[in-house]
Amino acid sequence: MTDQTNSSSGSCCGSGGSCGSGTTTDVQDIGVTTVYKVSGMTCGHCEGAVSQEISALDGVTAVKAVAKTGEVTVTSASPLDEQAVRAAVDEAGYVLVGQA
Repeated sequence: MTDQTNSSSGSCCGSGGSCGSGTTTDVQDIGVTTVYKVSGMTCGHCEGAVSQEISALDGVTAVKAVAKTGEVTVTSASPLDEQAVRAAVDEAGYVLVGQA
């Protein structure tokens, strides 16, 4: 059996490699999802401010901030530099505690 859907994608799995269950394909299709803990968010306005700043980072495709839990879920094309995320959260007026 030959996988013809990604044969020219350059993926390690595209030519029948020994990769596991398609993790590389998942990253290419939906990106990398990271959950961060942010302190100081208390309302929808806070969520919007944090989301807006993080969304401006290169490669970010989706952001969901939840004030109630203090968690911000970020999907990006590749892993983000945590210092860049920290700077974006700081610009919004909040504090990045770290990854959840």
